[in-house]
Amino acid sequence: MRIALINPVARRTQGYHTIGSRIPQLGLQVLANLVPEPHEVEIIDEIFGDNVTDEAIRSGRYDLVGVTAYTSGATRAYEIAALCRQRGVPTVMGGPHAWAAPDEAARHVDSVAIGECDEIWPTIVEDAAAGKLKERYDGCLSPLGSTFGGANQSLQPINGRYDVASLQTSRGCPVGCEYCSVTLFNGKSIRRRDIGAIIDEWNRTPRRFIFVVDDNFFGIGPRHAEWAKELLRAIIKHGKRRLWFSQSTINMGDEAEALRLAARAGCRGMLVGFESMNPESLKDYHKPVNRKVVARYKELVRGFHRAGISVFGAFIIGADQDTVDTVSQTALESVRLGVDTIQITNLTPLPGTKMYNRYMQQGRIFATDYPNDWERYTFVETVYHPGSMSAQSLDEAIYELRRTAATVPWVWRRTLRTLLATRSLTATLFVHGMNKGWKRMAKIQSKNDQVRFNTVSAGAAARLARLRQAFAIG
Repeated sequence: MRIALINPVARRTQGYHTIGSRIPQLGLQVLANLVPEPHEVEIIDEIFGDNVTDEAIRSGRYDLVGVTAYTSGATRAYEIAALCRQRGVPTVMGGPHAWAAPDEAARHVDSVAIGECDEIWPTIVEDAAAGKLKERYDGCLSPLGSTFGGANQSLQPINGRYDVASLQTSRGCPVGCEYCSVTLFNGKSIRRRDIGAIIDEWNRTPRRFIFVVDDNFFGIGPRHAEWAKELLRAIIKHGKRRLWFSQSTINMGDEAEALRLAARAGCRGMLVGFESMNPESLKDYHKPVNRKVVARYKELVRGFHRAGISVFGAFIIGADQDTVDTVSQTALESVRLGVDTIQITNLTPLPGTKMYNRYMQQGRIFATDYPNDWERYTFVETVYHPGSMSAQSLDEAIYELRRTAATVPWVWRRTLRTLLATRSLTATLFVHGMNKGWKRMAKIQSKNDQVRFNTVSAGAAARLARLRQAFAIG
């Protein structure tokens, strides 16, 4: 059989997937690595556009199509499945959205794979080859060890080329944030791959820059910390020279030894989910690890910087305590904390999460014309009624942020700040590239939003002054 593995991308997602580095959809490379012989596999990744997808399916070159999808890509995934049905090509869908809405997915595809698919994927392929594809397959949270989690790092999409690599060392997160599906999808225990298998894949990866996609690289607690340090020592001793970026909780800023090891192993940036400056919002988000240290954010950022590691700070706006002023206040305060790259997104209750279920019960979610409205769940649009402002007001406030970022000359100032803080040229170059990409995204998004937000709302002058101050600082 000839198999296509496809990553659909929402057309409404303007910028977040298509501006900056071309990062692999690691799940597809992982599944490709598990396809048994003699079957052949190709990847189509729509971060490079969707024009090749339809043409390839119509060409009749595939005997099986596998589609993964986050919620924002589900609408497009169903379009792909419809095209496959027209051509008589069986389609199987997996990923977070199929796990969260399996009955919905089953109406559009021939087979739904629920949960992690490492163990069940070879069976799915063989069943399809025998013409016995089942309507549903249930995955499990299997131990990763040396068997699962590895990716086919040399396989590139037929419609583009990745310019970085993705690699995973662990799955699962014990934090369990209300808005996040990771703990429910991948489990609350952090499951690790064997360090030897990680190093082997690390050394086979052809790219010089790696995104280590772990949702919580450092974890929480001494046991997680010791494993992370053991891995870092192994990378230093046995790994090829690579620069890399990952995701971690803020508590890593207290771990000087781990940060020094990470920097020696090539880490030049960590995405840290600050989420909010407000302890009550953090309580509502169920983010206790942050709530305990919110008063120490600046000190913890300095911990990363002292090791030569930049901080990519992620913030979510839309908690019940947030107002239209929270966006500009967060932007200004995050710069004062020393955050090198700032990501401020709309709170988005994703299906399968505790927040989604609660908001649905309360009648707060209004974007419910499914499956069409799934394309609105992109983190750049408000799809529910916030507690202390309207959805339109929140969107306008974030539009003001993007418009300011698009027009104020701030990138080089931020670059210089990072160089002074980290004393690392490579970390600084990483931040410079990230911020240039963010500014390009802001220009695209704000231009598209001008029609929606062509009026000046109350309080806009004060908010814009704070935003200009934030970007003037750098």
